[in-house]
Amino acid sequence: MKQAELRRVETRRDEMNVGDLALAGLLVALGLVLHGIFPGIVAGMKPDFSLIMLFIAILVIPDKKVAAVTGLATAVITAMTTSFPGGHIANIVDKIITTAVVMAMAAFWPEVLPKRVLIPTVGVLGTLVSGVVFLRTAALLADLPAAFTQLFVSVVLPAAAINTAALLLLYPLAAKLYSMQTFRSMRTAK
Repeated sequence: MKQAELRRVETRRDEMNVGDLALAGLLVALGLVLHGIFPGIVAGMKPDFSLIMLFIAILVIPDKKVAAVTGLATAVITAMTTSFPGGHIANIVDKIITTAVVMAMAAFWPEVLPKRVLIPTVGVLGTLVSGVVFLRTAALLADLPAAFTQLFVSVVLPAAAINTAALLLLYPLAAKLYSMQTFRSMRTAK
């Protein structure tokens, strides 16, 4: 290969794939819609469907830059749409930390865990991390509308179950969609 061609190939590896960004954007938008229509359970807190879509984007799209951008977009969108007291900043802090934790799980655990174990593990642990960080941050910024333990037991734990079930249902669909998109882009590149 010529030197100019090698530089072009190396540059392409550093760029984010538009298809990956589009899929991540669709997942974030779907999470926003589901988050908006689901009613609050206790004290205005509700399961975060944006979180499920964030997990799917991180697990399906291998590009770490796309995962980071998806985490930031999810943080901003959930902060704008929260009804929880002190939830604006808490959502941003929670999503940034949760994105980093889930990206680490997705990067290192596939070598140890099969996908059928990794997916529910990400659902449970990711939601628990998100819920604890959110509640702790909100508690630092404002009074919680109920006791931490009550919110954790009545909202975070059920959200972990809901998110895990939804992740088990939606992940195979998203993975199939991603593989079809990747296959199609490979065919058009020839």
